[in-house]
Amino acid sequence: MIERVKFGLVGYGTGGRVFHAPLIASAANIEFAGVVTTSPERRAQVAAQLPGAETYDSIAALAADGVQAVAISTPAATHAALALEAIEAGLAVVVDKPFALDADTARKLVTTAEEAGVPLTVYQNRRWDSDFLTIRKLAEKGSLGDVRRFESRVERWAPDRLPGAAGGGTLLDFGSHLVDQALQLNGPAQRVYAELHGPDGGLDDDFFLALHHVDGVESHLWGSWRQAGPGPRFRVTGTAGTYISPELDYQETLLKAGKSPKLMGDRWGVEPEHRWGHLFRGATGAPVESCRGRWDSFYPAVAAAVLGEGPLPVDPWDSVRAMEVLDAARRSATTGTTVTL
Repeated sequence: MIERVKFGLVGYGTGGRVFHAPLIASAANIEFAGVVTTSPERRAQVAAQLPGAETYDSIAALAADGVQAVAISTPAATHAALALEAIEAGLAVVVDKPFALDADTARKLVTTAEEAGVPLTVYQNRRWDSDFLTIRKLAEKGSLGDVRRFESRVERWAPDRLPGAAGGGTLLDFGSHLVDQALQLNGPAQRVYAELHGPDGGLDDDFFLALHHVDGVESHLWGSWRQAGPGPRFRVTGTAGTYISPELDYQETLLKAGKSPKLMGDRWGVEPEHRWGHLFRGATGAPVESCRGRWDSFYPAVAAAVLGEGPLPVDPWDSVRAMEVLDAARRSATTGTTVTL
């Protein structure tokens, strides 16, 4: 018998329902206890979609039921307070992105968890995107030569959509992933320049962010809900070639269609051939088989860490450093200047 961690989820909106619950429920070393939500509508959805899962009024009720770990998928402004509540209850914690609204708050969460001896990690699932894993593999093999420019986009066309307060604005929402990937691939940033756009008095719905990394790589990052002609998801240029991946990783599409790793097994995260990226050298380009996307590896790794069988999948200090970049981006956009970290 495999030892399992009793796991709870806080929040059952789109994030909790689509991006967390199916992956938690698919992990062999997790017993999915249920969901904290006081909404009658959400409770009915839990009953219909998660047979056998309980609903709870609070994190305290989860802890009282013997839950050992919790994932927080609620509006961005509530992440810090709920994470602190879970830490105080002695629960291992996964916090959805954005980790917090600013770096100071993120730093406080990490130090509080360390002082309490409680595991804390951040849901940076896009480290396990198929295309990003493919880029890492190409870089490690030397297929790109020395990387000079890293271009990354999450651009969508939703002209009637109001900037989501739940995500904290597009810079925090999409930017949390884009900056994390840039730092993971290219190392620490030295300088930050940003442009933010949005309705007067509202949250940003479109941004451009440029990072100059210590090792000389330039990262150019875009996030938008107002882009009618989205650019390629990735374009990574090195001294030996350029890799272009046109579309966002397929795992999001699978989850939104009601699929899960539990249902699909080894077919989970496998990109169809027509979605593979291409490696270019001048005018010629050849398709590169995409690595299998592995969002399904995140929650099993969290459970293993809770059981003392391995490291957390994401070091929360990585997310503090990403929040420092996002804070600098806001200062840059406000002042129109480049900010040195």
